[in-house]
Amino acid sequence: MMLLLGLMLVVAVCELRMASAADLSPSQCKEERQLGINACKAVVFGQPASPACCQRIRVSHFECACPAFDAKLAALIDVKKATKLLTDCGRKVPRHFKCGSLYFP
Repeated sequence: MMLLLGLMLVVAVCELRMASAADLSPSQCKEERQLGINACKAVVFGQPASPACCQRIRVSHFECACPAFDAKLAALIDVKKATKLLTDCGRKVPRHFKCGSLYFP
């Protein structure tokens, strides 16, 4: 269960980006999600984010992942941990940011 929660957190975190992803196709979004998961696997196991993970977090688009986060999935993600990971990697989280059913106060 912990692995599943960590993986979901990584997907959520890796897809947060404020740039427009309007030009990305569904297959490009899927590839971007997979790149984020691969770069940030250590985070799933409680390790700090690697430089490669942080770089992926900085360049990923939130529009690719947010629609997938329904209420059931969002309930499994620790928003405080996601926020800490983002800020540790140099990404700012906007106040009152909503990503699917995830809410960042």
